[in-house]
Amino acid sequence: MRDIFDRIIENKGPLGKWASQAEGYFVFPKLEGPISNRMKFQGKEVITWSINDYLGLANLPEIKKIDGDTAAEYGAAYPMGARMMSGHTEFHEQLEQECAAFVDKEAAYLLNFGYQGIMSAIDALVHKDDIIVYDVDCHACIIDGVRLHMGKRFTFKHNDIESLEVNLERATKMAEQTGGGILVISEGVFGMRGQQGKLKEIVALKKKYSFRLLVDDAHGFGTLGKTGAGAGQEQGVQDDIDVYFATFAKSMASIGAFLAADKEIIDYLKYNLRSQMFAKSLPMTYVKGALKRLDMLRTMPELKEKLWENVNALQNGLKERGFDIGTTTSCVTPVYLNGSIPEAMALVKDLRENYGIFCSIVVYPVIPKGLILLRMIPTATHTLEDIAITLDAFSGIRERLENGTYKRLSAAVAAAMGE
Repeated sequence: MRDIFDRIIENKGPLGKWASQAEGYFVFPKLEGPISNRMKFQGKEVITWSINDYLGLANLPEIKKIDGDTAAEYGAAYPMGARMMSGHTEFHEQLEQECAAFVDKEAAYLLNFGYQGIMSAIDALVHKDDIIVYDVDCHACIIDGVRLHMGKRFTFKHNDIESLEVNLERATKMAEQTGGGILVISEGVFGMRGQQGKLKEIVALKKKYSFRLLVDDAHGFGTLGKTGAGAGQEQGVQDDIDVYFATFAKSMASIGAFLAADKEIIDYLKYNLRSQMFAKSLPMTYVKGALKRLDMLRTMPELKEKLWENVNALQNGLKERGFDIGTTTSCVTPVYLNGSIPEAMALVKDLRENYGIFCSIVVYPVIPKGLILLRMIPTATHTLEDIAITLDAFSGIRERLENGTYKRLSAAVAAAMGE
């Protein structure tokens, strides 16, 4: 019999094999100081483009005050226990009501953590006879949720409505045999490429096919739509989203999440969502903090306006300089370059050490081999000076990538890894 640890020791995985070269710098880096447009990395100030604090709430004095005051009043533990047993308060109810109203839904249910919350929601919404059809580029939390499903599931090509329809036809035939239904899953904004999900086109297919639609709008909530209610509002189809999910971890600069839908659906989820039924309630610090943050989203449109001023300046500047930023239709700003993983490591080190720019690097297996993705998250705290410096830095690293500088610098690493 084989020891299950043998495989782990022999094969660290596509990312794990780079641990000795990457850990502590390229992965698991330590950013220090107040969350802002400029932070410290290894003792040096860097312009940070990797923080999902879209509206710049994290370090505002009024936010830090409500967080501190609530922690001082309630501590870190209250309320203790799961919501169903002992962890329920009037403030949890208030937050649910305000979240539902903000995204134009009848009811909402508060989640203690976004990743496990949407996993559990998928598990609760479908039965073994049902079929799931989901975008192939959906976030890992959705993929993990789909893995819990004991019935059939199909993927459709990313944002490809023709592919979706082919799979809806397959799912419809299968559902007629099993007696089940169909759940379609997409994202409001795909966090890696920045494209909005084609929600309007997906909704239009409801006239031809019978299905329910679940949308993960983690990156759209607070950033898109007239009031910040997200991608559904932006595309004019919020009413047609059957189950809406958003997290507090991005625009709200906090922890927690919520589901919003018709009251009958939310009532069902309250009694069947295992990740909430059997886990501790969201602590009061985060609940009252979220109420304050949501109020700022409602009453301070200038935060979103400043965010989009920066988004437009950065994305337009990159395009004017000939950079490939894909087809983003959100704040997420990807920059695509051609190069190997060792070249990417040399490039990012240069960017951080010599240009003072910190942004996330994405390579194979997340994206195809030979591509380097520098993923940037503009926020309301960035300045036009930050953007100008960053644009000049990107022009500099592109030149060094194209003239072979990074290939020479990374030759030893490439040889050691067999690249």
